[in-house]
Amino acid sequence: MTAPLLEVTDLAIDFNGQATVRGVSFTLDRGETLALVGESGSGKSVSALSILQLLPYPTASHPAGSIRFEGRELLGAAEPDLIAVRGDRIGMIFQEPMTSLNPLHTVEKQIGETLLIHRGMDAPAARARTLELLELVGIADPESRLRSYPHQLSGGQRQRVMIAMALANEPDLLIADEPTTALDVTIQQQILELLSDLQQRLGMALLLISHDLGIVRRMADRVAVMHRGQIVEQGQIDAIFDTPQHPYTIELLNAEPSGRQEPVADDAPEVLAGNDIRVWFPIQRGLLRRTVGHVKAVDGVDLHVRAGETLGIVGESGSGKTTLGLALLRLIDSRGDIRFDGTDLRALDKATLRARRADIQIVFQDPFASLDPRFSISQVIAEGLRVHFPKLTETQLDDRIRSVLGEVGLDADTRHRYPHEFSGGQRQRIAIARALVLEPRLLILDEPTSALDRSVQSQIVDLLRALQSRRRLAYLFISHDLKIVRALAHRVIVMKDGHVVETGDVENLFTQPRHDYTRRLIAAALFNH
Repeated sequence: MTAPLLEVTDLAIDFNGQATVRGVSFTLDRGETLALVGESGSGKSVSALSILQLLPYPTASHPAGSIRFEGRELLGAAEPDLIAVRGDRIGMIFQEPMTSLNPLHTVEKQIGETLLIHRGMDAPAARARTLELLELVGIADPESRLRSYPHQLSGGQRQRVMIAMALANEPDLLIADEPTTALDVTIQQQILELLSDLQQRLGMALLLISHDLGIVRRMADRVAVMHRGQIVEQGQIDAIFDTPQHPYTIELLNAEPSGRQEPVADDAPEVLAGNDIRVWFPIQRGLLRRTVGHVKAVDGVDLHVRAGETLGIVGESGSGKTTLGLALLRLIDSRGDIRFDGTDLRALDKATLRARRADIQIVFQDPFASLDPRFSISQVIAEGLRVHFPKLTETQLDDRIRSVLGEVGLDADTRHRYPHEFSGGQRQRIAIARALVLEPRLLILDEPTSALDRSVQSQIVDLLRALQSRRRLAYLFISHDLKIVRALAHRVIVMKDGHVVETGDVENLFTQPRHDYTRRLIAAALFNH
């Protein structure tokens, strides 16, 4: 038998002397796809980073194990030997391209750098190869993107640039760490099709790290399930999915958001209504910065939501979903009517609007970025209370904080800890608690589950349902994850290029979509799952 391309044996990883990964073993053959799956913190990414020795040493160490690539030991290899392998024989797509790409360098420089280092190409040859790679990964008009910086690209375009960098030297092994996390379903479909096509064309092996089991089932030949730093089960994809043996694997496979919302009461009052909402950003050019046109981010949107109802807002990146949410909160300028409990929010002065903000709260996509790292959880939650309820005593503040933490399923005794001491799912619960403590009537939820594991997503969906039932909350749920939208929403509006292209009851929209764009979104969601 031919020796495996990659052979990991009894790998152990410690961080500051604390055991993180133990006894991890797997092999990967040429042209094969192996998926590492498991929840956040299970050890997937650190195991993959160990292959290229990219962990933060000496904080991280390997007390035991072996990593052999084409028979050569990489664990403890000399730096020149590792440099020869990194980006050349083994490529890697990192989870978050915005933090992995250098914000000071253009696309041309970042892709060209690996060609200069590993292939010794001169500038014209590197430029020609970069254009070829950008075209290969499906970047439209690649010539115009050479001088673009990462912040000038969409999420899907940044991910494609990362793939182009990883494939620049036609590696034998590609490590893809959550390559589609937080991408729209249509972009996910394009990225996955691209990876499959390139794998077949180049004959490379793929180590896919993902918590999305739908993607894993479609892409992988074999799967290894990780839990608390160990591989608890591995085997052929059909065997693992159809007849799982380990209790954790069974739990993981059953952790899909499910169920449907209870109907809204007929007499439920209208909480929020928007009519002909427009957000246009001016395009200014020339020395005098004359306005020559507008980007119509939101253009003529009508919506309404009642107490106890969830209105889902779906669409691709750039469709105007988040801009609409910010306009409804009056966090950005807009035109049109926005009425909350019959009051025109656009007519309110700053002081009156500030007082009404307690009734309308928002939960952001990334809880780690939206929670102040210098504040304890108690301070984070108390901040809004101090603004809107200045007469509360310290004891009353603490009582409210303890109560709301219990309501979102967190131990009140953890309130003096800081955000970095919590998992992603716990941080999102804290963000929800911060909004709930003000007793709002409307919550705007902006992609609140996109970066979370499926099992944690299910928990957050169940939590939101329970809170809505108890408090008769109205939700505006902004998401690109149609499976979660279907589980949580009563009605859905579909946005494209700032316009609403379709709206309707959630079941009717999913089973009988009328607009071609809606059908494409649903088809892409089914494709990825």
